[in-house]
This record gives sequence, C-alpha cells and structure tokens, in this order.
Amino acid sequence: MGTWKEVAVVNEFEKTDRKLVDLGDGKYIALFKLDDGFFAIDGTCSHEKASMVLGEVCDHEVMCPLHGARFDLRTGRHLSLPAVRPVASYPVKAEGDKVLIELP
Repeated sequence: MGTWKEVAVVNEFEKTDRKLVDLGDGKYIALFKLDDGFFAIDGTCSHEKASMVLGEVCDHEVMCPLHGARFDLRTGRHLSLPAVRPVASYPVKAEGDKVLIELP
C-alpha cells in the first residue's frame, strides 16, 4: 500500500480536464478529469517520452501527441503501436476539494 499525496484541488478543473503534476526528481504524472472521475498515469509516453498531458482524450483513452500511441487511462495499458509497453497508472480519489494520488 502506498502513500496518498495531495496533487490538486477540484476547482482547478473548472476550465480544463487535465493537469501535469511535478513530483520532483524528473517524475511527472498526467492527471485527467473525466465525467466519471479522476485518472492518473505516468506523464510521459512509454514509447518516446512525449508529454501525455498534451494528448487527445476520447472516452477513457489518451493518445500520445507525438506518434499517436493510445493508452487506457484506467489501467495504463497500451492500446496501439508504436507503444509496446504500458505506462503506470495511479489510484486517484477526491476528498472534499482535494485530489489525491496514491504513490508507491
């Protein structure tokens, strides 16, 4: 079981559906708000390290803006080439106005 870290407040998502979370040491997480909740995955694509927060989102999939690889926001699973590896996904919860991610 990991540690829950506050990474955002809910009202940050009034004008956007995403946020890049800087954890330090070069580690980033892409946080997305969809109609059914918040989802978090590694901030960089497993194929060429492009920023996932810039990707197009459709349903529960995000497309890497560099080469078009698609990933499931719920699991991090890669869904199309050129990516051949998943990205990490992280549990997310909202408590009051705080958004928290569970980190290993």
